[in-house]
Amino acid sequence: MILEHHLTFLPETDPKLGAILQAFADLVIVLDMDGSILDYKLEDPDDLDKYSDLLRNQKIQEILSPEAANAFRSDLSAVQQHGKVITFEFSPLSSSRDQWFDARLAPYSSSQAILFARDITKQKQTETKLQQQLRQLSALRSIDLAIASGLDLKLLLSMLLDQVTALLRVDAASVLLLNPETNTLNFSSGRGFNTNLLQHTRLKLGEGMAGKVALERRMINIPNLASNKLEFDRAPLFPSERFVVYYGVPLVAKGRIVGVLEIFHRSPLNPDADWLDFLNVISGQAAIAIDNAMMFKELQRSNVELGLAYNATIDGWSRTLDLRDKETEGHTRRVTELTLRLAISMNVGKEDMVHIRRGAILHDIGKVAIPDQILFKPGPLTQDEWEIMRRHPDIAVELLTPISYLQPALEIPHWHHERWDGTGYPDHLHGDQIPFSARLFAIADVYDALISDRPYRNAWSKQDAIHYVESQSGRHFDPKLVPAFLNLVKGNGYGAASWLS
Repeated sequence: MILEHHLTFLPETDPKLGAILQAFADLVIVLDMDGSILDYKLEDPDDLDKYSDLLRNQKIQEILSPEAANAFRSDLSAVQQHGKVITFEFSPLSSSRDQWFDARLAPYSSSQAILFARDITKQKQTETKLQQQLRQLSALRSIDLAIASGLDLKLLLSMLLDQVTALLRVDAASVLLLNPETNTLNFSSGRGFNTNLLQHTRLKLGEGMAGKVALERRMINIPNLASNKLEFDRAPLFPSERFVVYYGVPLVAKGRIVGVLEIFHRSPLNPDADWLDFLNVISGQAAIAIDNAMMFKELQRSNVELGLAYNATIDGWSRTLDLRDKETEGHTRRVTELTLRLAISMNVGKEDMVHIRRGAILHDIGKVAIPDQILFKPGPLTQDEWEIMRRHPDIAVELLTPISYLQPALEIPHWHHERWDGTGYPDHLHGDQIPFSARLFAIADVYDALISDRPYRNAWSKQDAIHYVESQSGRHFDPKLVPAFLNLVKGNGYGAASWLS
């Protein structure tokens, strides 16, 4: 039914047009070809009161946004010149609510066009809500992926605050993390602040709004900060931020508080249930993500400490051997350093370097089971004594195999006495059958032994030791490694000139 205002420009006898009007009864406007409104019909009484003065004796471009008005001029021209029917959506500028219409612009006569539309505000609101929910789900998915990937805590908080400020449409947000050792909340990350007012925040539990949120484990909202100035008096720059609204949300994971999410906005907020639900959901995900990141960081720290403890233990074993054998004291340190330098020159990776270092330090650990009368004999060993001495690589394997973290380092203690031509021991490996780390170590070990005093001989000169290594290329030593080693000990690379001094 047409209310109060009838379309005098439209003949009531046109059945085709009547059917169209029945389908699109919310709004009908008759226009001339420059967009001037000749007549109109509004079905909703509220719209009639709101738009009557605006529609009367105006151009339709005046109720559209500048972008929509420009597009409408082109549409009107297409209707006039080609008789096209144009479909578009628009929202009147004067709408006190977010009102949308789905419109059709069609030719009516040679000098007139007709625009008929239906109100699609509810559909638009539903569409907007669905899009917002999709963005929220995407944000939660991003946080889930961050949890799974073990993302660095700093990067995680940065991503989290980006999501919070964007999806909740707030001006600023920050995260305070709880230090369990001091029971204080410390600023960790912030987004949207014009000053550094919160960057030095350190609150005891129960102190300030964030401390109260953490202590009571409940969300706190201050809708008007002007009436609660005392809560932020400790931050002299706070007034310059001109914040109006505050939300503090506890971050709880596995039953324990890990921090507080704070939200600030510079104008009043009237959040609906969906907004509050999403705030609770994202704060819950944030708490889990932060807890995982902190656990991962703690695990990394523990691994570093464990690695240091492992190395200290290994170094202790090495010193024990040196104390037992005064003649070879310092040999382990020197040969380990030289092996590592050779490994660096061969572009060995960092992970492998760890195992090479451990293997080099423990290369003679099997000698702890060799009797003193054999180990320290000043003269040549008998055949039986050599049989006992040659057991020290197998003894090393027996000692070290039960220690899981040392298994990757076993190659050097096990096979550093193997020779490239297969005449070594204990397994008579030859060529590339010998593990690479053992081949590296063998050259450094023999070289250092030659230039050191032994009970049964004096130290060789360094030049004689170099000539010996050259002569054993392809026999005792890997011929591909000998040039790199000689370059190293001759002082041509890697700062190793001291080996000739």
